[in-house]
Amino acid sequence: MTCSPAGSGPLTRFADVLAYLDGLGLFHMDMGLGRMEGALRALKVSRLPCPVVQVVGTNGKGSTASFLQSLSMAHGFRAGLFTSPHFLSPAERIRMNRRNLPEAAWPGLAQRAVAAEAGLTYFELLTVMAVLAFQDAEPDLLIFEAGLGGRHDATTALPADLVCFTPIDLDHQAVLGPDIATIAADKADAMRPGIFAAVSAPQPDEALAALRQRALGLGLPLYSADSGADLPPLALLPDDAELGLAGPHQRVNAQTALLAWSLLCRRQGWRTDEKSIRRGLADAFIPGRLHKVPARGGYPPFLLDGAHNPHGMNALARALPTLPAPDKTPCAVIFSCLADKRPEDMARLVRGLAPGRPLLIPTIGHNERAMPGEELASLIGPDARPVANLKTAVELLRPLETENAPILVCGSLYLLTEFFNLFPDTLSGPRA
Repeated sequence: MTCSPAGSGPLTRFADVLAYLDGLGLFHMDMGLGRMEGALRALKVSRLPCPVVQVVGTNGKGSTASFLQSLSMAHGFRAGLFTSPHFLSPAERIRMNRRNLPEAAWPGLAQRAVAAEAGLTYFELLTVMAVLAFQDAEPDLLIFEAGLGGRHDATTALPADLVCFTPIDLDHQAVLGPDIATIAADKADAMRPGIFAAVSAPQPDEALAALRQRALGLGLPLYSADSGADLPPLALLPDDAELGLAGPHQRVNAQTALLAWSLLCRRQGWRTDEKSIRRGLADAFIPGRLHKVPARGGYPPFLLDGAHNPHGMNALARALPTLPAPDKTPCAVIFSCLADKRPEDMARLVRGLAPGRPLLIPTIGHNERAMPGEELASLIGPDARPVANLKTAVELLRPLETENAPILVCGSLYLLTEFFNLFPDTLSGPRA
């Protein structure tokens, strides 16, 4: 028997589930854990079949989660990963050993989730579907990336064993609070009974204070690579470790994931070794993070980076000079961002990415939060040229295919969604 939510038809096909999700609204938020807790009770989910890690923070969540999944796979484990947002299909958000949840599984999972709690939001519904999918997949480790904050995020309703905190900075101030201390306090509330420990990347002082206060109140150890605590063997990132993700900031994400992995191994009695660790770090991949797309079909190479806020844009600016030539000197930049991502600060930072080279500013399409290209270009200055959309920008820059240096596409993961819609075969990257 299929479930027919109010205002929709039966969920019998993958397309039906997509239509239902569209009706919920990608950006609709209704803060609180009540619906998630109700769904989990109805589905009798009190524990998951293996250790669970929740990844919380402002930047680096997807990369840290991907490093952790890759580390576990390199040791022969089956690892489930729930991330957001997606680029081409929501199926990308629920992955087991780097394989998307098959589309054929979606209707049944959606029916069960909606029957358990009809009022789930877009993100909540996908979170519940991930839980159901992973229960049947015989996993050894499950990793859930938080969507927004920590206190009210859907993933915080799940039973978990360990929480990883990636770098915390200003973002979503209208929802989480006006300053880093308030935002960090919200994220710190992801620490909850049942967690055996928390791991943190280096943090601003006010963020670290909030994390420590929450951990102390719960009696939880809070580990970092420089904490001086009793770290497990092989918990520190080797200086010469090769990483599958480029940029100095990825060493922070890799260290956070490696520390989490080492703590899990000590807790679970799992075997770990340096050779497998190095392979896992080198094999990690997530699209749109200094993601190199080679020249093809008369187009120049592209370098894709979802630097979606000032913290991310600063990381991109620091990473570019560390890349091998010619990637370190883009031949042009395509940039756009959302209006709630401090566009004035973003505009200031983007000016320095490739001085003297073409800078095109498209408007991100079909996104209510997108900053109009004309307004964004005016913030950047006379060197910035507004264009209608990403496709127009790409075609205008196509004559640069004679150059070896890439076109840098950056500023929003939703801008990268448009790129992957133009070139869908580039989404899987080099380790498909």
